[in-house]
Amino acid sequence: MTIPAERLNQIRHRFSELEARLGSGTLEGAEFVAASRDYAELEPVARTAEEVLQMRAELAELEALDDSDPEMRALAEEEAQRLRTALPAAERALSIAMLPRDSADAKPAMLEIRAGTGGDEAALFAADLYRMYERFAAEQGWRVEPVSMNASDIGGFKEIVANVAGNGVFAKLKFESGVHRVQRVPVTESGGRIHTSAATVAVLPEPDEVDVQIEDKDLKIDVYRASGAGGQHVNTTDSAVRITHLPTNTVVTCQDARSQHKNKDKAMQVLRARLFEAQREATQGAEAEARKAMVGSGDRSERIRTYNFPQGRVTDHRIGLTLYKLDEVLAGPGLAELVDALTAEDEAKRLAALGE
Repeated sequence: MTIPAERLNQIRHRFSELEARLGSGTLEGAEFVAASRDYAELEPVARTAEEVLQMRAELAELEALDDSDPEMRALAEEEAQRLRTALPAAERALSIAMLPRDSADAKPAMLEIRAGTGGDEAALFAADLYRMYERFAAEQGWRVEPVSMNASDIGGFKEIVANVAGNGVFAKLKFESGVHRVQRVPVTESGGRIHTSAATVAVLPEPDEVDVQIEDKDLKIDVYRASGAGGQHVNTTDSAVRITHLPTNTVVTCQDARSQHKNKDKAMQVLRARLFEAQREATQGAEAEARKAMVGSGDRSERIRTYNFPQGRVTDHRIGLTLYKLDEVLAGPGLAELVDALTAEDEAKRLAALGE
């Protein structure tokens, strides 16, 4: 897809304007923050556009060269051929950089993992998935902080919710939402039979407080005595919090912290993320349908990936990719290959849609 030079010059001009404004020292407060954000978003596009413009100009100059010296002409043709080979890749990289971005891509995310069918084995698998995302986050330089959890009796998680903070978290994790299936011999299985269990993953962009307005009058807050493991305080103080958002009937509970105040803050954090995602789904409309056709809807009812232990393989069903490196994926680093493939598929489909 060849982008007109006029459009590239507009990008170059806009970027120069932003550089000048930020360097003027006249911007303050919200205006400075907005300009800095625009600069950060435009910079990779502007750099790639500059590279493409330079390559085009050099190629045009070499092709127009009329040199009677055979040696110089041969060198010019060699350089021109190199540019003809490199230019399509640079043009494609520019097209990808110019694709409309999900406004939530740069946001941190709430990661929710719940055990599905399979009882204790599903809870153990949910814990495996959580550790996988923890390790992947560490590779990316992100910070993972558990918000609430409901542990099973044998060391797994019936449910765990965590905040993942860092650079471009939602952009990388947004295609992880859905049903993850595991095929293996459970530790509780004495006969050596392979069982199939599942866990659901939801990745929600975490909004700023200004993104979601929540009125106090729309909240019903209940406090109660927490149950389960967690220390003496859990069973003796009314520290657990349940918040119901009345207009949407969204219910969030948190009981992990010792103080009622901390549990309320964590529950509000989860509530804001769920309301923000519902708000996004309601406004995306046709865009959401288009995305569903790309790499799946990310809906939690959709089976997206299978982890087969006997064969040591991981298969992502949306893009038909199978990797025989299960241990590496669960250890964290191997997940990057799946994430990158899903992102590339998304970009390819969106580029194709632009060309229709």
